[in-house]
Amino acid sequence: MSSAAKRAILAGLRWTSLRLRLVVVFALVALTAAVSASGIAYWLNREAVLTRTQDSALGDFRQEMQNRAAALPLHPTVGELRNTAEQMTDSDAGYSVLLIAEPAAGKPLVATSEPENFTLADVPQRLQDAVNERQDVSAGNSVPYHLYWQRTQRRGKPYLVGGTRIIGGGPTGYVFKSLDQERQDLNSLAWSLGIATALALVGSALLAQAAATTVLKPVHRLGEAARRLGEGKLDTRLRVSGTDELAELARTFNKTAASLEKKVADMSAREESSRRFVADMSHELRTPLTALTAVTEVLEDEVDSLDPMIAPAVNLVVSETRRLGDLVENLMEVTRFDAGTAKVVLDTVDVADQVTACIDARAWLDAVDLDAERGIMVRLDPRRLDVILANLIGNALKHGGSPVRVSVRPADGELLIEVRDHGPGIPEDVLPHVFDRFYKASASRPRSEGSGLGLSIAMENAHIHGGDITAANSPDGDGAVFVLRLPRDPSDAKDYYAQDDADDDGDTPGGEQLRDRGEEGAQ
Repeated sequence: MSSAAKRAILAGLRWTSLRLRLVVVFALVALTAAVSASGIAYWLNREAVLTRTQDSALGDFRQEMQNRAAALPLHPTVGELRNTAEQMTDSDAGYSVLLIAEPAAGKPLVATSEPENFTLADVPQRLQDAVNERQDVSAGNSVPYHLYWQRTQRRGKPYLVGGTRIIGGGPTGYVFKSLDQERQDLNSLAWSLGIATALALVGSALLAQAAATTVLKPVHRLGEAARRLGEGKLDTRLRVSGTDELAELARTFNKTAASLEKKVADMSAREESSRRFVADMSHELRTPLTALTAVTEVLEDEVDSLDPMIAPAVNLVVSETRRLGDLVENLMEVTRFDAGTAKVVLDTVDVADQVTACIDARAWLDAVDLDAERGIMVRLDPRRLDVILANLIGNALKHGGSPVRVSVRPADGELLIEVRDHGPGIPEDVLPHVFDRFYKASASRPRSEGSGLGLSIAMENAHIHGGDITAANSPDGDGAVFVLRLPRDPSDAKDYYAQDDADDDGDTPGGEQLRDRGEEGAQ
């Protein structure tokens, strides 16, 4: 049996399975109904059988008492009593008779038709007292003595014992009839009802299974369709048949899926249009920006010889031109990530050397405390690691102040680079958004030196390596902590690898532009 089939069987056996619950409920209802019906039928039949046998035996006994026992003399002998008792049972009545007469003197005389089967000791004392008790004659009671009966057991077998006495001084008679045949008949009836109940239970389980299959098949199809829809297959639809509630549910699902597909298509179209606009705008800005950059570099070289009134304006133009250049380069990088054209150029590097080079290139050696052992070799893209570190360290220096501590350590097949500052930390409501594009912690200061893309680009560069970046506040409340996690095995990275950097077309932010990328903080 395949593992999929085993999982399906186990899923069907779980109590949380709707199919199992339906079968159990059906079975319980059927069992309750069958047991109730069987119990009522058994009780009614039992009473009918016992009452019929009892009435027949007691009626025949009463008649024999009137016909034979009443004809005995007032003080009969034992022989006469025995002879009369045997005559009363000669008609194959199926019971034994015991007669008691009062002699003229001495003890009562007792005679029975079957001395080995029926004696006076078999008659309950309570029944004897009731039979011999003389009742007052009144309007509601025309005779002083009545016929009484009682069901009893002897040696595990049921018996009917009845008794009465002849009015006017005749003998007292008792009848003793076995009810064993009736018990056997009732036991057979009970077995038959039990078998019928079991068959009804099995039938109800089969019917419940059929009903559950009928009901759950559309539900299963709906679940599969919802799963495919969740996987992004927005063209998923259900076949609608019938007019019941499940058909209405399928129609509602199809309408929802169609609406969702349309909205996602519209959003994708708008997103693609926006992405194309940003990419085109960035490319179009690069040409005039190149010219502006050349002019500003000339002005910057001559700023000392300019009129003191003009020098501040020249410095402002230079800084804003550089800022615009950084923004355009960042936008170009973002469009590559969105378009899936970003490439990773892997190389085996010493992480400590890479971190040192990043800090040294930006003149941060005095402001950064580096804790990194040499010899930790990792295969990664050195340029993209430089982008990540420049953003994280620059962000910490700007918002947390120096000294910033950078720690490098391997752990469980990963490379961990921790950047910790000693600033005020990041507000809790800002933490979930620090890696969002263009997000700034303070809406009252929308303009800053950063573009709002630095940390987002750092996160994308981590993802392209198969890694991640987390941001949190220090447990001791002293600043923020950013942790970069990169796999030491490059096979964990995404399929962005390239053999060379030709695809970057010179547009990837690098070189001098990297020096100003460390300011897009959200603290």
